[in-house]
Amino acid sequence: MFACVTKSVGRALVLAVAASMPIALLAQDSAKPAGTDAEGVPVPLWDIFAGYSYFAPKDTVQSLQLNGEVLPFNFDAEKEGLTESVSYFFNRHAGLQMESGQHDLFTNSGPSNQGSSNSGILTLEPGLIYRFPHKYITPFVHALAGAVDVGGPDHAPYTWGWGLTAGGGLDYNTPWFKHHLAIRIFQADYEYLHANSGISHMSENGWIWGDNANINAPKLSAGVVYQIGAITPTPPPSVPVVLTCSASTTSVFPGDPVAVTAMAGNLDPKLNAIYSWTGAGVTGSEATASVATGSLAAGSYTVRAEVKEGQPGKEGLKPGQTADCSASFTVKTFEPPTVSCIASPTTIKPGDKSIVTSTGVSPQNRPLTYSYSIAPGTGAISGSGATAIYDSTGAPTGAVAITCNISDDVGQIASTGTSVMITKPYVKPIPHSSALCPITFNKDKARPTRVDNEAKACLDQVTDALKNDSTAKVVVVGEASAKEKALTKSKRAKLEDIAAERAVNTKDYLVNEEQSGIDAFRIAVRTGSDSSQSVENYLVPAGATFDNDVQGTTPVVESAVKKLTRKPIPVAGAKMVHKNAKKAHKKKHVAARSATR
Repeated sequence: MFACVTKSVGRALVLAVAASMPIALLAQDSAKPAGTDAEGVPVPLWDIFAGYSYFAPKDTVQSLQLNGEVLPFNFDAEKEGLTESVSYFFNRHAGLQMESGQHDLFTNSGPSNQGSSNSGILTLEPGLIYRFPHKYITPFVHALAGAVDVGGPDHAPYTWGWGLTAGGGLDYNTPWFKHHLAIRIFQADYEYLHANSGISHMSENGWIWGDNANINAPKLSAGVVYQIGAITPTPPPSVPVVLTCSASTTSVFPGDPVAVTAMAGNLDPKLNAIYSWTGAGVTGSEATASVATGSLAAGSYTVRAEVKEGQPGKEGLKPGQTADCSASFTVKTFEPPTVSCIASPTTIKPGDKSIVTSTGVSPQNRPLTYSYSIAPGTGAISGSGATAIYDSTGAPTGAVAITCNISDDVGQIASTGTSVMITKPYVKPIPHSSALCPITFNKDKARPTRVDNEAKACLDQVTDALKNDSTAKVVVVGEASAKEKALTKSKRAKLEDIAAERAVNTKDYLVNEEQSGIDAFRIAVRTGSDSSQSVENYLVPAGATFDNDVQGTTPVVESAVKKLTRKPIPVAGAKMVHKNAKKAHKKKHVAARSATR
């Protein structure tokens, strides 16, 4: 009795789904195409599925036989079955699903201890479904839980229990029936079913076969899906227009260009957009404006822009269709020029000229004007460009300050200075006589005017001085000691001759003994008034006046002075040699006289 009821329910579900298909197909002619988004991706509101399914339950139950024997019976694969479902989607992805499955409800044949003899299974499970719609395919997953009606093998009675289903599948979206029809390529599920029919026993109504059924079963399905309706996309919220402004530069000098750009966001391409600008020196009617800064004074300035969108002639009438922005920039004061200048030459003689060169720089390349100035009475300067000429005619000697000035076309000036030194006329210095080394005559008492060998070193220096200056002369001044001057007047003249002889003998040595090639006219002899047994030597350069430099000397008349022919003086420790030489000379003289006799 109960089996008949279960089979009746299964048949009713199958017939209901089957009956709905032609109705849905019939309605497609007047229905709109299944809902798709802007890229043609199907997003239907309803999915109705029907198809064949393969069900393979795995479980063993114990069944009591009429002879009292308890035997195990297995559930085998139910190769005949149907699966139907109806899905309703809240949005593009998520929805609710009701699914039903019928397997071996309509067969009673098969072996008594295996196969599907009276082991039909009916599932009726609601749950959740989540899909991933694409243009051509739509994968999905679902999870279901609900009631199951299980008939055990070997004529066990149908018993209601509960079941769980989890799995997913893949639909192929066809263009058929105006995109209403899709093909479910596969649906793979795992099902767990539980039903408790009790232990098989004899009751007052007859035998009851049964046991606890805990079925683990994979299920594969395939079929067709009919799609109805469309997910109406939520209209995007009204986004107000936004506008941002930026200046091409934030700091300029007067006359430099400034461009300001307005960038609008969230504009509707179907509507018209107009721009307007305000600010000092601003011109523009599109997204970019220019600012003329030539007439602007130094300071900060702000440029404002506004954009309005809407139907032509109705721009900005609705909320959110107007936006504005601003950008600021600063006009700077021109930087002052700088100047440097130099005179060449920097040192001149009275009446000479010098060239003054200026180098002016304007940081903003403004036109420059040059000028120059000097103190009154210090000469004259002329020139208005980068160079000027300084004329020192009439200027006193010394440093002359020159000021170099520069100015630009907006009145900013800069100054610097240089100087020229006017030197005094060159006056050649007057040469003067200078004393050289002296020589003494205090060693040879017998010949107090003779130049000895010790004088050679000093007289070599005198010779070198004459050779080094070919225009110079030497004055040799002979002196006599105070003792020699104290002799009687009768010998006075002789004493004066001693000083003159010393001077003349020294000149003779310089001219003849040194073999220096010094002309005699370059050596003058004089006598002095000092008290000493010496000769003083003076170098007299060209242009010098000896009498002005050395006072108290008297020229010597050389022709009136007897020269003393110089003979070598015996060196120290050579007296014996001298005596022997005299003896030899005397002996030689005697021999000569004897020979003449």
